[in-house]
Amino acid sequence: MISPFYKIIYVFLFLGWLASCSSPVGKIYKRTENTENEDSLLLVYNPKKANKEIDRFMIDLHKRRNFNGNVLIAKKGKILYENTFGWADYLHRDSLKIDSRFELASITKTMTSTAILILAERGKLKLSQNVKEFFPNFPYDSITVELLLTHRSGMMNYVYFVDGLWKKQRKDERKGITNMDVMDLIAEHKPNPYNKPNRSFHYNNSNYMVLAAIIEKVTGTSYSDFMKANVFIPAGMKNTAVYSKAVYDTIPVDVVGHDRTWRYSVVQNFLDGPVGDKGVYSTVEDLYLFDQALRKGRLLKKENLDSAYIGRNERSRGHFNYGYGWRTFDAPGQKVVYHTGWWHGFRHIYLRDLKNDITIVLLTNLTGGSLLQLEELYKMVGMPVVQKSSYTGSGDPADE
Repeated sequence: MISPFYKIIYVFLFLGWLASCSSPVGKIYKRTENTENEDSLLLVYNPKKANKEIDRFMIDLHKRRNFNGNVLIAKKGKILYENTFGWADYLHRDSLKIDSRFELASITKTMTSTAILILAERGKLKLSQNVKEFFPNFPYDSITVELLLTHRSGMMNYVYFVDGLWKKQRKDERKGITNMDVMDLIAEHKPNPYNKPNRSFHYNNSNYMVLAAIIEKVTGTSYSDFMKANVFIPAGMKNTAVYSKAVYDTIPVDVVGHDRTWRYSVVQNFLDGPVGDKGVYSTVEDLYLFDQALRKGRLLKKENLDSAYIGRNERSRGHFNYGYGWRTFDAPGQKVVYHTGWWHGFRHIYLRDLKNDITIVLLTNLTGGSLLQLEELYKMVGMPVVQKSSYTGSGDPADE
């Protein structure tokens, strides 16, 4: 017979186990010692064995095109190349490190869409649901979760709307505002939409700011906490977090964004408060771990993940499209999903070749044109050239 005392102990242990693998909104992938070992092996890299061809390309990109940032390139589970170039903060002459955290800008959208699909997979929301079901005072009709994911809502861009409102009312631009603040402002002022819902593709930050607000409404927790428990920790992203100016007076990272020339560092303001469209800070290695966690099914079932990679809009130049939080490139026998980011002195590109298992991450904190000439790099690693300037309107490669 087990004594009542030990029965109580067993109950508490069982409840503790449940808590370790579940969240208020469903089961979370439970990391194990094997998972930790797998991730550690993924990040093994010997600089002495760096791909010399890629190294020459990156040094040239740094010297000739002012690339300032971090880079990681991996293929079939092995890092071919990673390096840092330049300053984290030019004013203080702080050098970048491989674990330096950058504001991901719109690359954040890939993680917000993943979170939405996680909630859909767990039955906590449906992509067909109307935003009004979550926010009854939302002033626009017929906008669904799916239309937000695919940038087909027709909404205006809240960044310009709120910025204009703040300047008109001469409000303090230093203190960040929250997603719920923006939702209240939209409900109060009812700014004119850009287009009717589902009429056309119109990329803008409002869609993913609203999605983050929906995540908070459905889960009863902050976007930051939900992302940490359900995306970052399961994927092994130990150097990734959500930072909002509505929470932090000073964002606790060392990498500063610079606008085109070193003379100007970009000061974060009230528009660095809303998250979901931006607001995730991460490293090149953590983005590689995110890629691998998705590939291995740690975050989503295959059918739900595959749905994110289906283009939901008209193709551009025969190859380019947008799915659920991912830009897509489709060619015969090829599939690349990717996202760019550009915000307050940061500019990035994050590419995942699904067929050839190639990951390219370039994070920069100097917004110049260094990421516009990457055709040679794509060819070096065996990835299709994912650059619209390389294709004609019919989708054929442009004449050289």
